[in-house]
Amino acid sequence: MPHTVRPPEPADAEAMARVHVDTWEETYRGIMPDELLDAPDLVDRRRQMWTQILAEAAPSKFTCAVAESDGRIVGIAMSGPPETDGSVEDRHLYVLYAYRSVHGTGVGQDLLDAVIDPSVTTALWVADPNPRAQAFYVKNVFVADGTVKTDEYDGVREVRMVRQARGD
Repeated sequence: MPHTVRPPEPADAEAMARVHVDTWEETYRGIMPDELLDAPDLVDRRRQMWTQILAEAAPSKFTCAVAESDGRIVGIAMSGPPETDGSVEDRHLYVLYAYRSVHGTGVGQDLLDAVIDPSVTTALWVADPNPRAQAFYVKNVFVADGTVKTDEYDGVREVRMVRQARGD
């Protein structure tokens, strides 16, 4: 299944929201509360989020990418500034989701490469347990730094992983 990765356009917000919610349902059912995943306004809230982010059009703030296959968006990614001042990273990976049907095709890798510059230290939070995602990040030289939190929004336990800047 060939795919292309490109910067999103404002018109992609609806499809990005659908990928966001669908992949949460595929990956986090049983980890996130059902009430959150089944909320009737979840897709609308994600669409509003993506609409706002894409309207800002400030690449220095957020870098976004979508993966498309057969004219359909099958994956999304977004990096941005560190979560907090004095954080361990220069850049933070906030979003990297792809449909289960495209796992193993290179979509995730291409999305990661599109939104993260290897020359800057990057951090992310990954759900725990989520062995497939954790293995993907380890393959990409991210290391769990021992920091763990429970997300206030969804109650998911998360592990922070950091990739140090590389000077290739």
